[in-house]
Amino acid sequence: MFCGFNNAYKINPSVFGSWMNILKRVDQSVLWLSDMAENAKSNLRKEAGRRGIDPDRLVFARRLPSSSEHLARHRLADLFLDTLPYNAHTTASDALWAGPPVLTQIGNGFAGRVAASLLDAAGLPELITRTREDYEALAIELALDKQRLQLIRDRLRENRAKTSLFDAALYTKHLEASYEAMYQRHQAGLPPEPIEIQALG
Repeated sequence: MFCGFNNAYKINPSVFGSWMNILKRVDQSVLWLSDMAENAKSNLRKEAGRRGIDPDRLVFARRLPSSSEHLARHRLADLFLDTLPYNAHTTASDALWAGPPVLTQIGNGFAGRVAASLLDAAGLPELITRTREDYEALAIELALDKQRLQLIRDRLRENRAKTSLFDAALYTKHLEASYEAMYQRHQAGLPPEPIEIQALG
């Protein structure tokens, strides 16, 4: 099962076309999306049918009363499919924390590079693709190679405890060190300029 819990406004024709290409190549797969307005769901189902995909293969996740319940259901998905040019931000972090690996295509601007940064920080750079063709091909390869996908999921679970992505204490130390460096420059009468904070243990 693929999932893509981004907001509906991030789903553009190019992204949706890639998703339909992926579903065509992975028999009996479904795409689990966030709930959205009825007209949006209807339009996506119609477009799926127009592209030769059974509209019932689009599944819409109803809103749940708590974020913990929403995070828990992520574990049921096999692979999170990201969007471009506006990547998943908090949504990608949620997915990486909860279980399914995130597959992204890196963009040119900040909004299209967030998921790649998250994957780098999670120790999964192989899930960052450069082209639409590579994005589709890797999604299909992982869906058809359950053992490879499981190894990635296992690595993601292990990396949660030892990579920088979810290390809030280390992030706080680096942030405090940057504030201290800025304050010292100000106290010395120096103008603002980029500063580099050395990695802390």
